[in-house]
Amino acid sequence: MKELRCRDAGFDCEAVVRAESVDELMAQVGPHAREAHRVEVTPELEGRLATLVRDV
Repeated sequence: MKELRCRDAGFDCEAVVRAESVDELMAQVGPHAREAHRVEVTPELEGRLATLVRDV
C-alpha cells in the first residue's frame, strides 16, 4: 500500500491518500489537488510528490 499526506507536500491539509500503486495514488491526488487546493498536478509536481510517497 502506498500513502501520500498533503501536509508532507507543504499544504495545510490533513488529507491522506492511499492506493495499491503509485499510479493509482497519483490518479487520486490530481482531483484532490484541484478541488481542495486549486492546484493542477503538472508532471514536475507529480515528480516531486512521488518522492514523498510512503509504503504503508
